[in-house]
Amino acid sequence: MDRQMLLNEINYLLFVAVLAVTFLSCAAYVVFFVTQRNQLRKTARMLLLVSWCLQSGYILSRYLSIGHTPITTYHEAVFFFAWAATSAYLSFRWRYTVKNFGTFVSLLIFALLIVSALTSRQVIPLEPALRSWWLPVHAGISLIAYGFLGLAFCGALMYLLQERELKSRKLGYFFTRLPSLDSLDQLNSHCLAVGFSFLTVGMIAGILWSKQAWGTYWRWNVKEVCSLLIWFIYLVQIHQRFTVGWRGRRAALMIVAGFAVVLVTLWVVLT
Repeated sequence: MDRQMLLNEINYLLFVAVLAVTFLSCAAYVVFFVTQRNQLRKTARMLLLVSWCLQSGYILSRYLSIGHTPITTYHEAVFFFAWAATSAYLSFRWRYTVKNFGTFVSLLIFALLIVSALTSRQVIPLEPALRSWWLPVHAGISLIAYGFLGLAFCGALMYLLQERELKSRKLGYFFTRLPSLDSLDQLNSHCLAVGFSFLTVGMIAGILWSKQAWGTYWRWNVKEVCSLLIWFIYLVQIHQRFTVGWRGRRAALMIVAGFAVVLVTLWVVLT
């Protein structure tokens, strides 16, 4: 077996392992959400950490296999998106504790991995302009931003579920399992601010890359217009939240809508 075949085999086995371990983590989180048994939460968190290690191994093995940062095809970008969301959650969980947040985040991560699994793993040769160190800087930072915005999306869903429970005046299933509305609003503010900061840096890197590769800072192609649209949507949210003091249900709905735009534009740009 030559080196390339060995790398491809390792690559495939790592991807299968990622799916299996992430599924187990997700299942453990969901069962914990239902039963509230603390041991299950610890198990789920440990499995998610193992999943992150396997995801990192997959990205590294694919890099060694194809010779460039695996972030250019839809399969690679969505997988990197899942890795970024996992990294964002683990870094967040290291500093803060939000009740049952891991359940919602693990579902998002597993969903992204399933989408990645259903798309072609074929390697597409890079255009000359893409063979630059700007590629991992721009695309990597942008997808890390999406990871944190994904956390904000999960927090917004939790907020809407909790708010609906409180409005119904029948405090039942979700009320005892979800954090307070104030805690969730603070969570959303934090993730939104961090995600937007990375998004801005990623956009600046893209503009500088465009100047180096094509001699102009902006070309108004589909990718650039979509990036600008996403940045503007989150700029409005940041402005309304931190300047006007926009909070509550309306802010949560805006986060959900903004993340939906991220998913749609990611599909449009890469397929």
